[in-house]
Amino acid sequence: MLSTIFDIIVLLFLALGVFFNFLAGVGLLRFPDVYTRLHAGTKCTTFGSIFLCGSVILIGLRAWFSPYMGFSETNGSVLAIHTFVALVAILLTNPTGAHAIARAAHRSGVKPVGAVVDDLEGKPARKSTIKKKEAEK
Repeated sequence: MLSTIFDIIVLLFLALGVFFNFLAGVGLLRFPDVYTRLHAGTKCTTFGSIFLCGSVILIGLRAWFSPYMGFSETNGSVLAIHTFVALVAILLTNPTGAHAIARAAHRSGVKPVGAVVDDLEGKPARKSTIKKKEAEK
């Protein structure tokens, strides 16, 4: 009974992870500009990766505590720990990379599709630019 509930939880996590990664792919194809594509690509894949890695961590922990699952050569601790480290790396690099791409797109002059007001337009990029402009006056 407990094994069946565990298997259902793992399958639910796998299904949710695949679903969110599928939504990311659809968003990359359907959205009109770089900013909305970044939103779909990073939010959905990060959320999908959380569920996929969560299911692998659960399987690794089960194999660690129940060695009857066929993991005779290595125990599940290696699987769980490596997956957790990969998940932390994904959670740190995915939003950081998206921010860098969005910032580069904005500095290159890429405008959002359908945007009426750009709050960042006309603002200097750095405080040193403000000081230079004040010194010129």
